Amino acid sequence: MITFERTNSENTVFLDLVKELDADLAVRDGKDREFYNQFNKLDSIKHVIVAYENDTPAGCGAIKHYSADTMEVKRMFVPLTLRGKGIASLVVNELEKWAMELGYNKCILETGKRQPEAIALYKKNGYVQIPNYGQYAGIENSVCFNKELQDKQEK
Repeated sequence: MITFERTNSENTVFLDLVKELDADLAVRDGKDREFYNQFNKLDSIKHVIVAYENDTPAGCGAIKHYSADTMEVKRMFVPLTLRGKGIASLVVNELEKWAMELGYNKCILETGKRQPEAIALYKKNGYVQIPNYGQYAGIENSVCFNKELQDKQEK
């Protein structure tokens, strides 16, 4: 059974998962890693989800204020040994739910071309590719997505 904890970027389980994420990204991004690191600081993330499978940390993700109506999805990760169980989709859905509770109606995000499983995850969950925004504009390795949020009961 998957459960969720709402927390912030000071949570030690989240920090441990992010260390695993950063190690994976260091390999995937290579020389581009330093550029991306500047946009992944944890000090101002107030909305973090940690997923647990029973009592085992199974994944994480965060949302960060981007604009009046938009949250940016950050720091999504599921350990390799737990992938393929739908945990990442559950985390994304939980982040979207939280964003709506906070009064936001859109989520945006950036991922890398060297992360095909992340691209597939976001497309599967209704995200649409958009032109690279903000600091990612003109960055060849970046792929940006957007999703308009709506209450599932409204559908």
